[in-house]
Amino acid sequence: MNDPVAAVSAWHRLAGGAVLLDGFHALKHAVRFGAEVAVAVAADRRAALALAQELAPDVRDALDALLTEVPHGTYASLVPRPHPTAVAALAVRPSREAGLRALAQTPRSAPVVVLDEPRNLGNAGAVIRLAAGFGVTGVVTTGTLDPWHPTVVRGGAGLHFATVVERLSVQTLPGGPLFALDPEGEDIRGLKLPDDAVLAFGSERSGLSAALRERTDQLVALPMRPQVSSYNLATSVAMTLYHWSLTGGAPAA
Repeated sequence: MNDPVAAVSAWHRLAGGAVLLDGFHALKHAVRFGAEVAVAVAADRRAALALAQELAPDVRDALDALLTEVPHGTYASLVPRPHPTAVAALAVRPSREAGLRALAQTPRSAPVVVLDEPRNLGNAGAVIRLAAGFGVTGVVTTGTLDPWHPTVVRGGAGLHFATVVERLSVQTLPGGPLFALDPEGEDIRGLKLPDDAVLAFGSERSGLSAALRERTDQLVALPMRPQVSSYNLATSVAMTLYHWSLTGGAPAA
């Protein structure tokens, strides 16, 4: 789409039901992992394509076909918070039915990460970003936080499209042995986490919910110095997935 007026019109028409890809890196990852991008704009198209040539030459031609240049003021009016790269796009959200099928499929070759009633949008995005890097089957949230909220997608750098991301109740979580992180659990260093594990992490403030704790097969603890209260949520997920990658599966090379 090379017509700025048509691009802006399409943006306003689609914005209510589409996924906002906020910044060059979010668009890059979404394209790389097969997202259906409906409209993409840049305040400086030449600069965006030069960035693609430098950092992501594999998607440079795709971005060349997608990006429409619009005035910076117009770009800024389309997004909640302008990104330094002045690039934004709208993509079609993946099919929920397809995501649920992928989560339910067994046997799995990689765990499912569950964020139990998370509160922080940025932390949820960071978890999705690193979980995609480890090649997990999917990231599931329980509770009220929308894992496709624009702030979560921004924190995930567009890597929502590299794994399954869904919100479910505790009662409808995917099958598999459920390991939940808790300070009172067994030291993770003595455990082997199976590829079909469901790895659950409590909220940043309240820990595991009663419903999740009741369903848990085994509580697991990360090594931590006495009198240190806790790790950041994304750090806990990263440590756990790294342990899994050493003792069970691993990301594709």
